[in-house]
Amino acid sequence: MDRLVLQSDRHLKWRSLDWLEHTLMIGCGLFLAGFTVSVLFDVITREIGHPWLWLQEVTSAFFTYGIFCGTAVATRRQDHLQLSALTELMGGRVREGFETFNRLVVLLIGLAMVVFGFQNFLQGFNSFRMPSMTPIAYLYWPIPVCGVFIVLFSAEQIACGLKNGFVGPAREPTPHGS
Repeated sequence: MDRLVLQSDRHLKWRSLDWLEHTLMIGCGLFLAGFTVSVLFDVITREIGHPWLWLQEVTSAFFTYGIFCGTAVATRRQDHLQLSALTELMGGRVREGFETFNRLVVLLIGLAMVVFGFQNFLQGFNSFRMPSMTPIAYLYWPIPVCGVFIVLFSAEQIACGLKNGFVGPAREPTPHGS
């Protein structure tokens, strides 16, 4: 699992959460594979004249789960949701303040996802997908779960950044073809 975490980002991560990042990345891969296979079967069954209408529900579930699982992973890996272009030009206490502020904003967004996502999830039991009549809540549950992960990973980065500094070792350029 050490290969999973870039050494340039290690100073912002607790080793105890590496397994969670690894699990979420596997989940992303499985959801992407499920989405791809269900779209393929949907196209094939439609082309042969015997569509499986329930496949659209499965496809949208894989898509939704993959999006929110990927958002959680991207938060830990700092792949998006950050204003890094601005902070990379700064140094010292100013940079520390901006880095902390950026992560606090992301943390608050995660909290909003938990609160409002859970409310949306509960209301989803009053609406149903067709043709299966499955409550639409099954599409909404990843929102508050993703929010919990965003809060956790943002808090991790704030705590580690204030302790170890937000600037890690410089990333070494990768030669082409590697």
